[in-house]
Amino acid sequence: MTDSNNGAASMANDINAFNKALIEEFRANNGKVTGMFAQAPLMLLTHTGAKSGQLRTSPLVYSRDGDRIVIIASKAGSPAHPHWYLNIVANPSVTVELPGEKFAARAVITSGDERARLYRAQADLMPNFDEYAAKTDREIPVVILERV
Repeated sequence: MTDSNNGAASMANDINAFNKALIEEFRANNGKVTGMFAQAPLMLLTHTGAKSGQLRTSPLVYSRDGDRIVIIASKAGSPAHPHWYLNIVANPSVTVELPGEKFAARAVITSGDERARLYRAQADLMPNFDEYAAKTDREIPVVILERV
């Protein structure tokens, strides 16, 4: 393995450890967390691995559009989509955990004017999403989580 591969593996391990701790804190404290996400609207998305078929849980910030939950597959402006997004494209049946609430949902990928409106609404609440869009050439997907 090259040094750059070791660095990428180390970073992935760090992110996985961070996410695991965040998920545990979220579940232990009814959705309240400390640190960089203390003031953010945080949810947990449990999805099925596209290749593995295993359940995976991802902590994500979200916004609302009326009663709908909206999440954005920004991966902080990375050129590649996040793994959770690839998983929900393959398997759109998910579980959503919000503070005090857990429910089954179906992930629906938005497009066109609706995608643009929902992205803008979340970026207005969380300006870092404008930075993410500026960092990448890909169109960052916007996903609606519909209760089933």
